[in-house]
Amino acid sequence: MSQAVSFSGWQRADGRKGIRNVIVVAYLVECAHHVTRKIVNHVNDMDVHLIGFPGCYPNQYAYDMMRAVCTHPNVGGALLVSLGCESMNREKLLSDILASGRPAELLVIQEEGGTKSTIELGIAAVKRLQSEAAAVARVPMQLNELIVGTICGGSDGTSGISANPAVGRCFDALVAADAICIFEETGELIGCETIMADRAVTPELGAEIEACVAKAEHYYRVMGFGSFAPGNADGGLTTLEEKSMGAYSKSGSSPISGLIKPGDIPPAGGLYLLDVVPDGEPRFGFPNISDNAEIIELIACGSHVILFTTGRGSVVGSAISPVIKICANPETYRRLAGDMDVNAGRILEGEATLDQVGEEILQNVIAVAAGKRSVSEELGHQEFILTYKAFEPIGPSCLPVRQIQ
Repeated sequence: MSQAVSFSGWQRADGRKGIRNVIVVAYLVECAHHVTRKIVNHVNDMDVHLIGFPGCYPNQYAYDMMRAVCTHPNVGGALLVSLGCESMNREKLLSDILASGRPAELLVIQEEGGTKSTIELGIAAVKRLQSEAAAVARVPMQLNELIVGTICGGSDGTSGISANPAVGRCFDALVAADAICIFEETGELIGCETIMADRAVTPELGAEIEACVAKAEHYYRVMGFGSFAPGNADGGLTTLEEKSMGAYSKSGSSPISGLIKPGDIPPAGGLYLLDVVPDGEPRFGFPNISDNAEIIELIACGSHVILFTTGRGSVVGSAISPVIKICANPETYRRLAGDMDVNAGRILEGEATLDQVGEEILQNVIAVAAGKRSVSEELGHQEFILTYKAFEPIGPSCLPVRQIQ
C-alpha cells in the first residue's frame, strides 16, 4: 500500500486492540438459553450479542473457545448465565475474563430465583457492563494490528474464479502490510496439500500442513462423507478437488507462516492456515456443522473481521466480529444485493479485474475496521454456534521460530 492506514480501536488491558466494543451475554448450557436470549432481546442493542454453549457435559475445547471469544479484543465485557448444574466451569471462566481486564458478571438461575428474576438481574447487569465498557480508551490502530479471517459458504462454480481469488489479492496486500491473515477449511483443501506445503516457510511446517490435510481426509473417509453439499453440485462444482482449488484460492500467494488450531492466536504478521478438523479418531460427527461454526473458530483465533465469499448466496453474519460478504456470482448478487458488501461477479461480466475487486475488498476491511457497519451487522445478524470437539496442542514446527523473532 502506498500510504500508512490508521483508525481508532479500543485498547484492552492485555495489549490487544479491538475494532468493536460489544458486550457478550453467554449461556453456559442450553437450559439457560431462553433466559439469556430474553435479556439480550430486552436490551435490544446492536452491540449486545448473544453467544453460548448448549452442552451439559465437559469439553475442554468448548471451554477454551468460550474463554477465547469472551476475551476477544472486540469484546468490552461479558455476562455469563448459568443454570447451575452444568459442567462448564463458570467460576473459572468468570475469573479468566476478569483477569483479562474486562468487566464480567455471573448469574446462576438456580440461585437467583428462576426465569423472571434472572432476566431482571441480567438486564441491570448488562447496563452496568455497558457503562464500564464505554469508559475504555480509544487509541490509534494500524493496519498491521488487524487479524482478518476468511471462509467460503454456499460455493458454486463461480466462487473459485471471482470472489475467492479476489480475497486472495486482498490477503496478499494485508500480509505485505504485516497484518495477520487466516484461512481454513482443511476439509475443503484436500488435494491442495502439496501446493500449500511448497509455500510453507520451512520444510517442517510443510510436513505439518500435509499431515493436517491427511487427517481431514481420514476423518471424512471414516464418517462416510465429504465437505460437499448438494448446493455445491447444483451450482456447477463437480468434485471435492475442484471445490478445494476454489477454496484454496482465498489464501492468495504469500508464504504460509504457520499452522494453528482453534483458539491459537498467530504471533506475528503473515498468512496462517487454521486446522479445523478434530484430532484423534472421528467421534463428534461432522467437523463443523455450519459455516458459522468455522467463523467462530476464526474469531477465537483473534480475527477482527471475517471475509465471507459465496456463490449460491448466504445471508449469515456473526456475533463479535463483523462479516464482510463477497458475492462471486453476478446473478446471485442481483437477487441478494441487500445482503452483500462486494459484487465480485463483476469480474465474470468483464466490469472489473481481480486486482480491482481485491482492492475493493481491502477498502471494505479498512472501512469496517474504522467503524463502518458491514451489511450483515446492519441487518442484525449475530449468529453463533459452538459444539463438541477435541484438539491436541500444536507442535513447534507449526510456528517456526524465525517467523516470530
